[in-house]
Amino acid sequence: MRAVIAVAGMGSRFFPIGKTINKCMLPILNQPVVAYAVADCVAAGARDIAIVTAPGEPGRQVRHYFSEDRDLKDYFTARGWQDKYAAVADLHTQATFTFLEQPRDDRYGTALPAIVAADFIAGDDFLLVAGDDLLLRSDGGSDLADLSAARTAAAVPAALAAATVPGTEAHRYGILHPRAVASHQLLDELLEKPDNYGEPTAYINISRTLLPAHALAYFQKLTPAPNGEYQATDAVIAFARDHDVLIHPVTGEYHDCGNPAGWLAANNAAAQSSALAG
Repeated sequence: MRAVIAVAGMGSRFFPIGKTINKCMLPILNQPVVAYAVADCVAAGARDIAIVTAPGEPGRQVRHYFSEDRDLKDYFTARGWQDKYAAVADLHTQATFTFLEQPRDDRYGTALPAIVAADFIAGDDFLLVAGDDLLLRSDGGSDLADLSAARTAAAVPAALAAATVPGTEAHRYGILHPRAVASHQLLDELLEKPDNYGEPTAYINISRTLLPAHALAYFQKLTPAPNGEYQATDAVIAFARDHDVLIHPVTGEYHDCGNPAGWLAANNAAAQSSALAG
């Protein structure tokens, strides 16, 4: 299994700091948001990880964080600071990283990272993960590992993670409509960011999907949605019309770090969890 982590967004909600700092590199405690996504992919069994970045400085930051910096390592070692560098050094032993640039052209949307990574994925199953979402767990578990195990147990080709949010926040997300089959919930439809959602809670897509390699064909056939974007959800829904896609609820506390309010909430939750653990 491989993983594709999407971090090529413009970060416009964080401007002006988003001009220079990739939103996925903003810290949650002492790690960038994307490091949590990488750790989850590794826990799920992915040892080959492609990170799809924007061109220029935001992409350079991500590449530098996940690549060995021998000069910096030597500098820390010479001063007896090996323990400080160890957390970063461990990343390089856990997975092999490939960095791919998503072109800045007239195409935009959540489906493009999978399309850009088609050669990397080759014939393998792959996780498609947003690098600016966060799942915090206090039990040391991994929601992506749980997703993979649930897909195997259900004997279906694909699975996506789902979280629950108040209905008043439904307009910010894709709403999942499941159908029950035996003891499983399979994807029936996905409603993109509804304006008027009348239910007290909403079952949402959180951009963590496990797909077989042949699902790439559905991404490559996409045309722009009415909003002009190439949407990964459109490809997943098209795939679900031909194949079973399991909906698996997450255990972790979900935070959308793609906006300042979500990022601040995630930092507060992580700080509280760290204080309790300490």
